[in-house]
Amino acid sequence: MISGTTCAGHVLPHPDTLLRRRDEVVAGVAGRGFVDDLHPLCGVIDLDTLDELMRTLSETYPAGMPALHTIAAKAITLRPVLARFAQAGFGCEVASPGELGLALAAGFPTDRIVLDSPAKTTTEIVGALELGISFNVDNLEELARVDESVAPADGHRSIIGMRINPQTGAGAIDAMSTATTTSKFGIGLADQREHIIDAFASRPWLTQLHVHSGSQGLSLSHAAEGVRQIVDLAHDITARVGRQQVQRIDIGGGLPVNFTSDDITPTFADHRAALETVVPELFDGTYALVTEFGRALTAKAGTIVARVEYTKITGGRPIAVTHAGVQVATRTIFAPEAWPLRVDVYDAAGRRRQDDRRVQDVAGPACFTGDMLAVGRELPRIHSGDLVAIPETGGYYFSSHFSYNALGRPAVYTIESDSSGHRRWSVARRAQTIDQIVAEAGEPSLLPLPA
Repeated sequence: MISGTTCAGHVLPHPDTLLRRRDEVVAGVAGRGFVDDLHPLCGVIDLDTLDELMRTLSETYPAGMPALHTIAAKAITLRPVLARFAQAGFGCEVASPGELGLALAAGFPTDRIVLDSPAKTTTEIVGALELGISFNVDNLEELARVDESVAPADGHRSIIGMRINPQTGAGAIDAMSTATTTSKFGIGLADQREHIIDAFASRPWLTQLHVHSGSQGLSLSHAAEGVRQIVDLAHDITARVGRQQVQRIDIGGGLPVNFTSDDITPTFADHRAALETVVPELFDGTYALVTEFGRALTAKAGTIVARVEYTKITGGRPIAVTHAGVQVATRTIFAPEAWPLRVDVYDAAGRRRQDDRRVQDVAGPACFTGDMLAVGRELPRIHSGDLVAIPETGGYYFSSHFSYNALGRPAVYTIESDSSGHRRWSVARRAQTIDQIVAEAGEPSLLPLPA
């Protein structure tokens, strides 16, 4: 039985459980020698936590309700971890040919894949139709391309929708706000409402509406308002065509994650409650649903573990120089106020340090001043050879590697409990080798183009 908190009847891993698992992870990394001179950092995904989050999301929706829960591939581009979602019955939301290739390789059936991208090529559109992959049209010019592609693909199995920008405004992180008046994503509802309704009325194969109005830094009520506007639009389309043409509503993802503690808040149940308050018909079976959560399903399951190479004092401030920086925590380094991360300190044997706290900086290995995981943070005194653990890094931190200074992608391991309760380790991704870094840097010499 899973030990955790109960929210609306749905079990979540308890903060104490997450802390205990993280301590086990760091002790295991240290004891198994996963961090050494050649590999001074690694990532770990706790599959027990991942499974619990998947189950909690699935159980938040009524039994028998037509809902396709997808994992946003961009959040965790690790093939064996994506396969875990596929085996659990999830779908996969993809936004590029590479992510589509990963989804297919991970075992997702084509009817459980949803393609979202603001820059689909004609080849991608035709390919989606041939495979029977659902997709959402991002703009009116793309709609014209789909018009040309649908006719030759008569009898296609794809569910085709339209991505709508509800234009409900920005949240606390401008770069993450997908529903501003001028957002790059989707068709502006206030700008093009009548054109959108006309497009559906003249294209019976348009049967889905998509909205992604929530993300990190946005309240649940803000996100719910965006969904409400899309459901209202579906009603208006029904009124225009005289039948229910919109059969499925894709509400996207964007459930914020708490990066300040091990508490899982808000929860999937909180998200559903916010939606039910303003759009109760979303849950009465009128529409099939699609969700596209990423960070909320993965962040709490991941930890970066890095060795402290040196410590020093500059200007009276202790600085710990580690191997975790911009290459794995790109958003945090370039936007630290929007994406702060916690830092836990362990000794070389993987035992948590808890005393002798002082204000310190935690630096990464890259050669620029801003490569700082934490500045002026009160932490247990850090020593050379210690390990720092960075929680809440399961979402995006293993899929958005930044190769500045030709720093290699670290290994990512998984850990899970077997049927007897023992914790079992596996490799999800091997560390990138120097030879692989060199090979990615181009040809051995300039290659002349054919005449």
